[in-house]
Amino acid sequence: MTGGHETLALTLVSAFIALTLAITLWAGRRRRGSVEEFYAGGRLFSPMENGFAIAGDYMSAASFLGVTGLIALFGYDGLLYSVGFLVAWLLVLFLVAELVRNCGRFTLADVVAARMRERPVRIAVGAASVTVSVLYLVAQMVGAGSLVALLLGGAGPQARTWMVIGVGALMVVYVAFGGMRATTWIQVVKAVLLLGGAVALTVLVVIRFHGDLGALLTTAAERSGHGRAFLAPGLKYGGDWTARLDFLSLGLALVLGTAGLPHILSRFYTVPTARAARRSVGWSIGLIGGFYLMTVVLGFGAAAVVGSDAVRASNPAGNTAVPLLAVDLGGGAGSTGGTVLFAVVAAVAFATILAVVAGITLASSSVAHDLYASLRRPRGTVRDAQRREVAVARLAAVAVGAVAIALALLAQDLNIAFLVGLAFAVAASANVPALLYALFWRRFTTRGAVWSVYGGLVPALTLVVLSPVVSGGPESLFPHLDFAVFPLSNPGAVSIPLGFLMGWLGTLLSPEAADPARHAETEVRALTGAGAV
Repeated sequence: MTGGHETLALTLVSAFIALTLAITLWAGRRRRGSVEEFYAGGRLFSPMENGFAIAGDYMSAASFLGVTGLIALFGYDGLLYSVGFLVAWLLVLFLVAELVRNCGRFTLADVVAARMRERPVRIAVGAASVTVSVLYLVAQMVGAGSLVALLLGGAGPQARTWMVIGVGALMVVYVAFGGMRATTWIQVVKAVLLLGGAVALTVLVVIRFHGDLGALLTTAAERSGHGRAFLAPGLKYGGDWTARLDFLSLGLALVLGTAGLPHILSRFYTVPTARAARRSVGWSIGLIGGFYLMTVVLGFGAAAVVGSDAVRASNPAGNTAVPLLAVDLGGGAGSTGGTVLFAVVAAVAFATILAVVAGITLASSSVAHDLYASLRRPRGTVRDAQRREVAVARLAAVAVGAVAIALALLAQDLNIAFLVGLAFAVAASANVPALLYALFWRRFTTRGAVWSVYGGLVPALTLVVLSPVVSGGPESLFPHLDFAVFPLSNPGAVSIPLGFLMGWLGTLLSPEAADPARHAETEVRALTGAGAV
């Protein structure tokens, strides 16, 4: 990339960072120091504001960079990510949003522990939530590294490393000083920027092919190097039974995983009522649906305009397909239009990464609510206890950020959407079974909840370590080692049923019966909102 690309893009990125830091400073001055303000922003956001914030939280670098890259490289098979990410919201809308808002206070553990012994449940769900958040953060930071490598003209590993560290430092600042109020407004600004950028690029792709989508698909197939196979199932997940099962495993994880993502569930607590939570999901589905339709056009557009080989040469995982497409649509490398469009896309992508990592880090810091608040010994006034909890939450944000940075430096050559798929698999395996059982199964017990969480979390992580993701192949984290005994890259097909099975067995083998009175109280609260915070 030319110096003009670098200067303009860095200027726009710096402007967004300055804007978000100003929002953080403004929110920090308005903060009252309470846990409700830190975790839920005072529950003062409207459904539309929260809907934009949810969309901003969900439309991550995995969507903007990773999904479009997979479509550009693998055509039809890359569409699974777009379809799975969108369909998942129907489950959230009909089964989760209102009930979670009524039952909980700040986190997923509030819902699961509502009618059980709190300490073991909070420890289990808190550990699972932090694990999911770290995996999600790793994907965003890998996207930051890929973006700066392209922005600085193929910068080496050292520049990518410093970019990952810089993103980690910024996300800690956002969370520690601004809390949920600042994070929400950063998400809203980012959602507007991302949707605007996606619309502009989509319109330019359609204009390039004179509105003929058939010509777009035909050209994409020709320039992909795979011919008509590019537009048919099986290019990435076809062939033997292992690849097909991996396809089903990924689809299952994407559809179920959204309902277990901590940073998404925490957004339902920022509105005043359950009805507002449902309306927030309605807004977010409209925004997210439109966005994922555009990623399809952008993915095939990158294959048709840039060429799959050029995308792969820039980044083997395809993470730079959209920036390369922007340069070409603007007039090519070195042109004023290409420079401007690339700079805008780079700034939007960087804004996407910063906003999402801020939301995920805030959800991760809820370990202070789930773990610290349930383990500490009561002392002092309620205000003192809340101040200590918020202080621990800030320290937790620093710790989670450090772990995510370390893992991201190992995974810089993996596709972002693929990494997010792993996070979805862990969320669907550990969090979703416990959540659905707690909401809908009258006999569910404390042992069932703990077994459900660990019964999904431990197998999911173990199978990932023993899969081709970590060793045994040229695209693995450790390509020179081979201890891959599990053939699937995504563990969802095995670990998700195990999570449900262990929750059922734990309940059957529990020495204590479920408390019918507490269940009835929780059910009435979930369905009517009576007693909700």
